[in-house]
Amino acid sequence: MIPRGKVATYGGVARAAGYPGASRQVAWALRASDAERLPWHRVLGQGGKILLPGEAGLHQRTLLEVEGVRFKGARIDMNQLEFRFSKKPAKKRLSR
Repeated sequence: MIPRGKVATYGGVARAAGYPGASRQVAWALRASDAERLPWHRVLGQGGKILLPGEAGLHQRTLLEVEGVRFKGARIDMNQLEFRFSKKPAKKRLSR
């Protein structure tokens, strides 16, 4: 799990799960998940940018700021705050 004060990208989560290139599927899974139990707000677009539109994006930013995450404009400094997953699982292919 991504700890408080750290963030990951949709692509980083997909790679860590063994599905490189499945960042959209990560976004869909997070959207369909139980928001109370999963730290969906800690997952961002490439380059540390919130991709959710409107009020949902403002809510995500607020949740991150409450955890101590600081923004530079619309982005987060990924060099400083990106969570590094511990190991690379074997590559898996998505069935079509």
